[in-house]
Amino acid sequence: MYGCRVVQKALEVISVEQQSILVKELEGHVLKCIKDQNGNHVIQKVIEQVPAPLIQFIVDTFSGKVLTLAMHPYGCRVIQRILEHCSSEQYLPILNELLHGTISLVQDQYGNYVVQHILEHGTNEDKAHIIDQLRGKIVALSQHKFASNVIEKCVQFGNSRDRKNIIDEILDSSPDFENNGALEMMMKDQYANYVVQKIIDVCEGPQRERLFQKIHPHIASLKKFTYGKHIISRLEKIIGKIS
Repeated sequence: MYGCRVVQKALEVISVEQQSILVKELEGHVLKCIKDQNGNHVIQKVIEQVPAPLIQFIVDTFSGKVLTLAMHPYGCRVIQRILEHCSSEQYLPILNELLHGTISLVQDQYGNYVVQHILEHGTNEDKAHIIDQLRGKIVALSQHKFASNVIEKCVQFGNSRDRKNIIDEILDSSPDFENNGALEMMMKDQYANYVVQKIIDVCEGPQRERLFQKIHPHIASLKKFTYGKHIISRLEKIIGKIS
């Protein structure tokens, strides 16, 4: 435990030449370190501090194992550091593996954080690729403990077209029970209600008007549900007291 902190500190202050000598000690042990509760911090620090050309062997360790490691409690952190600090030539193969596994990742307790990271910091093309894969599943994923966090990020960081498509999918979906729409179901759900709150925060103009019109008939019903009250509270911050 203390040794890993010493190594991390050393990486911050030693020369590049000394860094090169130090990181060679990790060759053949990268995977073991990534999966270790202390060793993963050293790998993260190496990625942050050491010039990209010197750590290609770390990046190579992920080849063919990206999804598995993205769903690991420590591996998901290391992948995020690679996306932040490595050259595009290094991280693009990893990113491509991640994008091909989006549906699995968003439903995983650790993998969802990697997808959220791409939505926050990735290119517009990467964000669109993720959101396109989630289309048609927005309502179901919004009710998922982990995937709901990703849908929130899609709403927050997607472009106006992506946001419109997500909102339209929710407002136009009608599950076949008692004529209740997907929106009403989501507003009363323990996870999906946060997605609706985020939509309330970011939508504008005609889209916001349409959303409010869809919500208004359910105000009385929402007051009876804990999560519904959250929706009302968020609305009142925007439009004032709702009677």
